[in-house]
Amino acid sequence: MAALVDTNVLVYRFDLRFPAKQEIATTLLRRGILEDSLRLPHQAIIEFVAAATRPIRGHRILQHAEAFREAEEFLYQFTVLYPNEAILRNAMRASAAYQLNWFDAHLWAYAEHYGLSEILTEDLQHDRLYGTVRVVNPFLEAR
Repeated sequence: MAALVDTNVLVYRFDLRFPAKQEIATTLLRRGILEDSLRLPHQAIIEFVAAATRPIRGHRILQHAEAFREAEEFLYQFTVLYPNEAILRNAMRASAAYQLNWFDAHLWAYAEHYGLSEILTEDLQHDRLYGTVRVVNPFLEAR
């Protein structure tokens, strides 16, 4: 069964400030490509470009051209999922029912709609079940 990847996994792949998380993200994404076991919501690609190019204490993880090039690679390497009306409606319900912020609710709605059993993220409670989707934090060991 495929898992949904959150933005933080994509960003850590390039973030030199967190070498342990970078290694985990790299391994996870490479294995996902080989096994075709990961899906990316289009939202994660948009957020990746924004997060990777945002200046942090005067430093960017990637320059804009690099971030766009990597985003294009993601489009080529992974199955990208796009929203529809049902996903948006489920996200609104999940935000209220689970008290999730809009972006996390939207992420969950993708997974629920497309029948994915897991969300890979550090932004939600590890091992928590939301509907039929379990949260897995792949970075627990890197803390």
